[in-house]
Amino acid sequence: MSPTTTHPTPAPARARPSGVSLGHVTFLGAGPGDPGLLTLRAVDVLAQADVLIADPEAFEVVREHIRPGTETPLQRAGDDKDPGAFATADDVADLVMRAAHRGKRVVRAVAGDPGMDTDTTADMLALAAEGITFEVVPGIAHAVGVAAYAGVPLRDPEGGDVRFVNGPTADERCWTEVGASDATVVLSTTLESVAVSAGRLIAAGRKPDTPLSVTVAGTTTRQRTWTATLGTVERTLKSAKVLPTGEGDRSVIAVVGERSAPAQREQLAWFESKPLFGWKVLVPRTKEQAASLSEQLRSYGAVPSEVPTIAVEPPRTPQQMDRAVKGLVTGRYEWIAFTSVNAVRAIREKFEEYGLDARAFAGIKVAAVGEQTARALLRFGVRPDLVPSGEQSAAGLLEDWPPYDPVFDPIDRVFLPRADIATETLVAGLVELGWEVDDVTAYRTVRASPPPATTREAIKGGGFDAVLFTSSSTVRNLVGIAGKPHNVTVIACIGPATARTAEEHGLRVDVMAPEPSVHKLAEALAQFGAERRAAALDAGEVLKRPSEKRPQRRRARTP
Repeated sequence: MSPTTTHPTPAPARARPSGVSLGHVTFLGAGPGDPGLLTLRAVDVLAQADVLIADPEAFEVVREHIRPGTETPLQRAGDDKDPGAFATADDVADLVMRAAHRGKRVVRAVAGDPGMDTDTTADMLALAAEGITFEVVPGIAHAVGVAAYAGVPLRDPEGGDVRFVNGPTADERCWTEVGASDATVVLSTTLESVAVSAGRLIAAGRKPDTPLSVTVAGTTTRQRTWTATLGTVERTLKSAKVLPTGEGDRSVIAVVGERSAPAQREQLAWFESKPLFGWKVLVPRTKEQAASLSEQLRSYGAVPSEVPTIAVEPPRTPQQMDRAVKGLVTGRYEWIAFTSVNAVRAIREKFEEYGLDARAFAGIKVAAVGEQTARALLRFGVRPDLVPSGEQSAAGLLEDWPPYDPVFDPIDRVFLPRADIATETLVAGLVELGWEVDDVTAYRTVRASPPPATTREAIKGGGFDAVLFTSSSTVRNLVGIAGKPHNVTVIACIGPATARTAEEHGLRVDVMAPEPSVHKLAEALAQFGAERRAAALDAGEVLKRPSEKRPQRRRARTP
């Protein structure tokens, strides 16, 4: 929420340059923190924005949905982690007005819902006075969204009253009214002020044993919730050693009342009970390659961190690739088979070099080793004719590949653009099916540069809860550029060969995919997490992530 300020009476409409049309402003609610809570309308508006003016918390939620070139004037130069940190409400209002007078499509994004923000109404009135059109795209308010993610219902079957209170601005009259009522109170406050607010409610008439829940960083994977009573909440938070880790963690939503049933959280806490909730999972792939895998991990409650272990470079001798692409255009091949997204990229770049586009594939059958490679082809404008119906691998591709038939296949040759370190499985299988194969090095894979020092320290020091190894080369390269993962880190491998390589490097393999698929690997890790959680609950233990079990360094004793 932007800082509260007193807005002056809107000034008369200012003159604007001749020929410049007024723009349009959308006040957009970014919700309480989870980017998945953005509405479809919000995503659509963001994609069309010329200018995005967003509070820091909202910016982190919406930034992935803006198009390249969108102006973000609140984003501080060199500090994209804290855009607009020192902008006042008047500064922001002026930015909105100036952009609208330039004829721009402006999105003013706020955390939560615009209707709950103290400044947006004044901004709308100022725009109306200037004759500038605007609209509102609602977002989920913090008080409602956080309570839902915490598993704390606000209404019971009897339909009791619900009162929303902003702790920092509530006056004595407000505390007296809610204290004397039996309504469920949804309190927006801070960690430092929870106990003070509880004391005010008790002083106003609420019983000290009234249940309440306190949720910090709601709807994000940093979310934590504690249940207590008005009389014990201060002791509960002290015993939990709750220390805010950032400004986003200081704001909390507390739900107070008999009917809100915080005691039912054990059954209703769907979000925090996800199998990998809060786990930091290292994915040794580029962000592009890991997109679908990272999204799957997020659905289990994990926080994926992509660290590329290989870099892609052109082949040392490009002549073979040049001849193959020319042969593709002149009708030398019946099939072209893509075994990776990098192979698609290599062909696309070579096409651009020759001034070609997807039309050059006319009359050629196209195969893709899996769904991710198929999606890369679709982005190129090519719809593959063959994708494995079963296992997404070279073996799976061979299962569905038709044998050469001289009656139906006028050409017996396959173009196979691949990495320099690719295995011979696919080539041997195609030859066995009667095809001639031009096995061409389309790109080279080399070890990537080391990740930042903080990432290397987290890998070696146990800062990650798990790491997913999708090939033997990712094991070798990660250890080579960043060091060996700490022994508390859960090691998950895509198959036996990768597991053997991990063990050769002194790693304990905890999880192995039932079949060689990155998505099955993620499923196996989630199952491991679920079983671990169930075992801790059965034993009555406090559930901790693997990284929380690191041995603490002993302080040197003072002699």
